Amino acid sequence: MKLKFCGAAGTTTGSQHLLEVNGKRILLDCGLYQGRRKDAYKVNCCFPYFDPSTIDCVVLSHAHIDHSGNLPNLSSKGFEGNIYATFATRDLCQIMLADSAHIQESDTKWLNKRLKKKNKPLVEPLYTARDAEKCLKQFVNVGYDRPMMIAPGVTVRFFDAGHILGSAQILLEIDDEEDGKKKRFLFSGDVGRGGNDILNDPVPVNDVDYVLMESTYGGREHELGTGADDRIADVLNRAIKRGGKIIIPCFAVERTQQILYVLHQLFEEDRVPEVPVYVDSPLAVNATEIFRLHPECFNQEVNDFLYEKRDPFGFEGLTLIRAVSKSKELNDSKKQGIIISASGMCEAGRILHHLKNGIGNPNNTILFVGYCAENTLGWKIRHKEPEVKIFGDPYPLKAQVEIMDSFSGHADHSELIDYFNATTGPKKKVWLVHGEKSRSDVFCKALREIHHGDVEVGVIGKEVHF
Repeated sequence: MKLKFCGAAGTTTGSQHLLEVNGKRILLDCGLYQGRRKDAYKVNCCFPYFDPSTIDCVVLSHAHIDHSGNLPNLSSKGFEGNIYATFATRDLCQIMLADSAHIQESDTKWLNKRLKKKNKPLVEPLYTARDAEKCLKQFVNVGYDRPMMIAPGVTVRFFDAGHILGSAQILLEIDDEEDGKKKRFLFSGDVGRGGNDILNDPVPVNDVDYVLMESTYGGREHELGTGADDRIADVLNRAIKRGGKIIIPCFAVERTQQILYVLHQLFEEDRVPEVPVYVDSPLAVNATEIFRLHPECFNQEVNDFLYEKRDPFGFEGLTLIRAVSKSKELNDSKKQGIIISASGMCEAGRILHHLKNGIGNPNNTILFVGYCAENTLGWKIRHKEPEVKIFGDPYPLKAQVEIMDSFSGHADHSELIDYFNATTGPKKKVWLVHGEKSRSDVFCKALREIHHGDVEVGVIGKEVHF
């Protein structure tokens, strides 16, 4: 058996890991690398570590774009196999990949206008909406803990990862033809924190021989535990008192729905004054509808909420915006309100317009409730750079910046340790991926102190045999 690190090794985006077993090539995730435009395009366009036409199947951990976003490109370049995913992941990918394709095409159109003026060669989008639609036909839906054979001697089982709706740990049960041994290989995907406002906790997986594990928050603890309502209420109350807008760059999937659920609770309990709330993202609006279709992913509290026939993601004073004209009206409005808009890293989407119009007002608040990869616009604002570029133009940062890690969908250092300890079995070899190198190195050291098996950090392009 061989494992090759083709993405998200030394970084947190572009998850791709190639497993070769029994003469078949299984790709775990196929995500987009996100970062500087030029670097990202170079990494994403060409699949430098494998030929897409040689991949037999893909097993997808969850729908986030850094894990699923390059699937249409993979299919357009010759991949014809099945894409195995949970039901909720497939439903989310239906809207998220179409949205990603729209962004690819829009960005390319905007860039080509500039290139044409400079008499430079024009560029093509990574993929189109048609490519996204085509790859969706390759999805095969699999429920949690339902074994399915995906290759000779290889069976997949999904276990809830508690990260986003439909997110899964991937367990491969393998009869290895090379040495005649049975092996259990676990890919963690992205691990949730547990205690999520909406989702179930990560499910412990037993008797694991080999672990491919994320390390996003290695060496770092979240400032607050999940469900830290007092801190959330305090931030919102101070922001509302200032009188400006509260702009929340937010991932359209899971984070938006979690924020809506928490706001609903705070308003009902009179802990925060009710102000208008706007979700200005067609993707987030569509994702919220999909959430309502998958109660199998919800924890007991939210299921009880549903049973009482109340909508966890809807309340009086909430406006869901799809139309561009309504988004422009909201941009031009001087009225106070909470604006939730994608993308969470501020790299694309309507959030850019809200930031452009609101970042210079000291009465406004920019509230981050999720991770931002290094060098993204969101990362620069989180680090309070005095001036940032939006649509290529400089803007002074005068708005208040608040960061609330309690909403993070990623387990922190201690929570990752707890997850690792809850995963039973010899865990003979452990490879760490999906983390900046410094984070992975710190977490690697911590695991070596508590675990006797081999632990190493994945290196991009490296191949390991086991």
